[in-house]
Amino acid sequence: MQNHELSELYRIRFAEAQLPRKNAIWQVICRDFLQRFVRPADTVVDVACGYGEFLNNIVAARKIAVDLNEDARRFLDPAVTFHLAPATRLASVVDGEADVVFTSNFLEHLPDKKTLEQFLDEVMRALKPGGHYLILGPNLRYLPGAYWDFYDHHLGLTHLSLGEVLQLKGFEIVRCIDRFLPYTTQGALPTHPWLVRLYLKLPFAWKLLGKQFFIVARKPG
Repeated sequence: MQNHELSELYRIRFAEAQLPRKNAIWQVICRDFLQRFVRPADTVVDVACGYGEFLNNIVAARKIAVDLNEDARRFLDPAVTFHLAPATRLASVVDGEADVVFTSNFLEHLPDKKTLEQFLDEVMRALKPGGHYLILGPNLRYLPGAYWDFYDHHLGLTHLSLGEVLQLKGFEIVRCIDRFLPYTTQGALPTHPWLVRLYLKLPFAWKLLGKQFFIVARKPG
C-alpha cells in the first residue's frame, strides 16, 4: 500500500473526532497496565505508531515513533522523535538502543510470514540485550470472521502461532495473555476512565470481552 493510500485509509477508519475518546482509553491502559513494562529511564520505540496514543501516554526518557503514514507526525507530542520508515528497516532507525519495542494491531498488516520473520529480526537488532518487545494484536482464535473485515489485514495470527515464531527467532516469552483487550476501541471496552481502570483490574472480564492477545518477549542477554 502506498503512503498516500495509507493516509487516506487512516482518515476513513479513524475520524479525528474519535481521537480524544481513543486517547482517553489509551491514557488509562498505559498508566494502569503497560507502564509496568516500561521504566522512566527507558528508550521506547513504537512501530506503526498510528496517531501516537501509546507514546503520548507512556512515561519514558526517550520516545521514538516509526510509521509509513506522514500524517502521524502531527499527532505526536514534541518529545517524540518521528521517523518515516518501513518496519522492515527498523534497525536503520535504532540499532541496539531500545529498551522496549512496542506494536499494537500491526503484525496482521504484514503481507506474509516471511515479512513477519524479517521484521522480528529487525526488532531483535533494535533491542538492547535483555530488552523487551511488547505486542498487542487481534487473536485470530477468537475472531475467525471479523478479523478479515479490515481491508489491510493479511496475516492471521493467534497467540500460539506468534509465540512459536518469536521463539524461533530467539526471543524468550516472558508473558502471554491470550485474551486481553476487546477487538476495537469502538466496541465493548468502556470509555470512561474509571470504567477502563476497573476492566483492567478484573482479569475474569478479559475472558468475556478480550479478543486481543498481549505478549511480552525478551531478547536474551
